[in-house]
Amino acid sequence: MSPRHALRRPPRRHWLLLLLLLPVVSASLLFEGWTTHEVDGARTKRACTTSIPAAADTGAPVLRVTGNSAETTRMPARTAALTFDGGPDPVWTPRILKLLREHHAHATFFLYGNEAARHPELVRKIRDAGHEIGSYTYTGGSLGSASAPRTRLELSLTQTALAGAANLNTGLLRLPHTTTADTLCGAEWEAARTATDEGYVVVAADKKSRRPSEGVIRQYSHTDLGLREAGGLLRNRNVDRFTTVSEGLAWNPPAVPVSWGERVQGEGLIWMQALGHAFARLMAWGLGIAGALGILRLVLLAFLARVHVRRLSRYRPGAPWLRQVTDPVTVLVPAHNEEAGIEATVRSLLASTFPYLQVVVIDDGSSDRTAEIAQSIEDPRVTVVRQHNTGKPGALNTGLRHARYDLVVMVDADTVFEPDALFRLVQPLAHPAVGAVSGNTKVGNRRRLLGRWQHLEYVLGFNLDRRMFEVLECMPTVPGAIGAFRRDALLGIGGVSDDTLAEDTDLTMSLWRAGWRVVYEETAVAWTEVPSSLGQLWQQRYRWCYGTLQSMWKHRHAVVEMGSSGRFGRRGLTYLALFQVALPLVAPVVDVFALYGVCFGDSGQAVAVWLGFLAVQLATAGYALRLDGERLRDLWSLPLQLFVYRQLLYLVVIQSVVTALLGTRLGWHRMRRAGTAGQHQMLESGEEPGAPQPLVGEPLRGTSSSGAPLPQAEPRHHPGPGHHPGPGHYPGQGHHPVGDPSRAEVFR
Repeated sequence: MSPRHALRRPPRRHWLLLLLLLPVVSASLLFEGWTTHEVDGARTKRACTTSIPAAADTGAPVLRVTGNSAETTRMPARTAALTFDGGPDPVWTPRILKLLREHHAHATFFLYGNEAARHPELVRKIRDAGHEIGSYTYTGGSLGSASAPRTRLELSLTQTALAGAANLNTGLLRLPHTTTADTLCGAEWEAARTATDEGYVVVAADKKSRRPSEGVIRQYSHTDLGLREAGGLLRNRNVDRFTTVSEGLAWNPPAVPVSWGERVQGEGLIWMQALGHAFARLMAWGLGIAGALGILRLVLLAFLARVHVRRLSRYRPGAPWLRQVTDPVTVLVPAHNEEAGIEATVRSLLASTFPYLQVVVIDDGSSDRTAEIAQSIEDPRVTVVRQHNTGKPGALNTGLRHARYDLVVMVDADTVFEPDALFRLVQPLAHPAVGAVSGNTKVGNRRRLLGRWQHLEYVLGFNLDRRMFEVLECMPTVPGAIGAFRRDALLGIGGVSDDTLAEDTDLTMSLWRAGWRVVYEETAVAWTEVPSSLGQLWQQRYRWCYGTLQSMWKHRHAVVEMGSSGRFGRRGLTYLALFQVALPLVAPVVDVFALYGVCFGDSGQAVAVWLGFLAVQLATAGYALRLDGERLRDLWSLPLQLFVYRQLLYLVVIQSVVTALLGTRLGWHRMRRAGTAGQHQMLESGEEPGAPQPLVGEPLRGTSSSGAPLPQAEPRHHPGPGHHPGPGHYPGQGHHPVGDPSRAEVFR
C-alpha cells in the first residue's frame, strides 16, 4: 500500500486538548460574566433601613471603624483633596492627568480593579506622576448588596490587579454608590465594617455645601463633567494646597510595594481577564457570523427552491422540447455484507416501469450471503459479479466493465426504488450537455426519533440544497443511493476514483470540471436506510464530511478555472466552505452563548432570539416538506433536533477538520443494515413492519406510492437482456482503468 493510501487511526488527542481547554474557557467566560454582574450580580444599592452610628455621623469623610466605634477625620483648612472615581479610562484619565500637571496638583484615584487590569499602562502613569491610588472595588458593585464571597473577591482581586499593573497594594477604599459619609447607611455600613476589619480606610466625600477654604475632599468622575468641575476647584484661590488624601492628613502612604509572588499573581489575573474579554468578544462575533450565515442559508434555500419550482412548472417560449429517454439502462449495485437489504433493492429495480435494464450486483468480498441472495433472484436481467474486497470505488469500476448500455445508474445496496424512479431519473439525460442526474433520496426507517431527525435533514438539508444547486448550476454531489450517468462521461474522467472517502462527491466534481452539467430530478424517489444509532450516525457522517473536505481540496483549482468548471468552483465550493465547514465550526458559539444568556444574562431576550431562529427553521422545513410531498407532522421533532442531533454534527465537522489538517487517511466504516429502507412505504400502505415488501414479486404498474400515475415507456429496439457485448462494443473497453474483469467471477 502506497504512503498516500496508508491508513491511520483517526486523531484523538485533540479531544483531550478540548477537554482541557473547556474548563479554562468556561472559567474565563464565567469570570467575564462576573465582572459585568451577570453572574452573582450586585449592580444596585439597597435602600437604607438604618442610619450610620452616631460616632460616625460627624460629617467627616474619612472613617476608621473598630468594632462598634468609629474614628472620623477631615482635611485641614485651605487644603483640598481631589478624588476621581472609576477608570482608568483611556479617554478621560490622560486628560485628568494633564489638567493636574498644569496646576502642579496631586490627586487620589479610586480605580476599578477590572479597568486597572485592562489598562495597566494607565495605572503606571498615575503612579509615576506622584498621584495616589485607592480601591473602588473590582467591578464597582455595591458591597452592601453583594454576597460575602463576592465582597471578598471585589476587594482581593482589586489588590491583585493593582499588584500586577503597578506593583503596589493600597489601603484606601471608596464604596461604590456612596458619596458623603451619611450615605454609608444600612447594608453599606456593614460592608464598611468588613472592609476596615481587613485594614482599609474608608474615604467618602464632603458635602457640596462645605466651602473649599474649610478643607474638603471632593469626588469627581472620569467624565467631561468631572474634568470641568475639577478644573473649577483648581482655580479656586481660597485653597493653598491640592494634594492626595494621605498627604493632606499627614499619613504614611497607604500604597505599599508587593512581593514577587503577588506581582506574578497580578499579571496572571491581567492575562486571565484579557482572555475572558477576548473570548467574550470572539463569541459575540461568532454569534453574529453564525446567525447571519444560518439565516442567509435558509433564505437562499427557500428563495432558490421557489425559483426551481417555477422553472419546472412554467413553460418558457423558445425552450426546446427534449425527447423521452427510453434507451436501455445498466444499474450498478455495489454490495459488501448487505444480505439484509440486497433482495429488496434488486426486486425494486426489477419492478420498475422502465422496461429495458440490466442490473449488475457487484459483491465486493462479502462474508455473508449477499451474493447467494442476489443469485437466487431468477431474472435474466440480473448479473452478479463476485470479487475480492476493493472498496466501493473498485466495485463500481468493476460494474462499469460489465455494463452493456450507455446509460448507467448507480445504486446503494440498501436502497428501495419507487416503480417510476428509474424512468424519471434518466429523463434529464435527453439533454446532450447533462452528464449526471441526482435523484431524490428519502429516509425509509423514520419511525424512531433519530430516523425522524435524519428525515428532516434529508428533506431540509439535502433535497432543498439540490434544488438550489441546480438553479446555481453547481451541484456538488450525486448521491450514491440514486444517480444516473452517461457511461462515456464516466470513462472520460477515468471512472470512479478512490482518492477520497466521498467517491460520489469526488465523481460529481470531476464531471463538472470535465465540462458536463449535473442536474436534480426531484420526482425520481428512492428510499434508503439511515443509521439507527448515534454511533453509526457518527461513523457515517464522519466519512461523509471528511470525504467532502478531501474532494474540496482535490478540486480547489476549479475556483480559478473558466466555463462550467469555474462556475462550479466559485459557487459550489464557496457554498460548501461557508455553510458546511465554517458555519458548523462557529455554530456551537450560538448554543454556548444562548445557554450563558439563559443562565446569567437576559434570559427573556436569549429565549426570544432562539425562538425566532427556530421559527425561521420551522417555516423553511415546512416549505421543504411541502415541496417534497411529505406530511408536516414530523415537524414536532425539529426543536428537539437542536439539542442533540445538531451538536453531534458540529463535533463531526470538528473531528473531520482536525483529521484533514493532520493529514490522516481514514478507512471505510460500514453501517450494519437491518433491511428497513422500505419501512415507511409499508407503514403508509397499512402493512406491518416485517411483512413481505410489496416490491417483491412481479413488477408494479399503475401508480407510484404518492398516487401519481406512472409513466409508461414506449418500447424501442435495444439489445436483449442476454446480449453480451463483444470487444469494441463501447469506447475504452479493454484498456480503460475501471476494473479488471479477469479478477471477477460473473454469475448470470
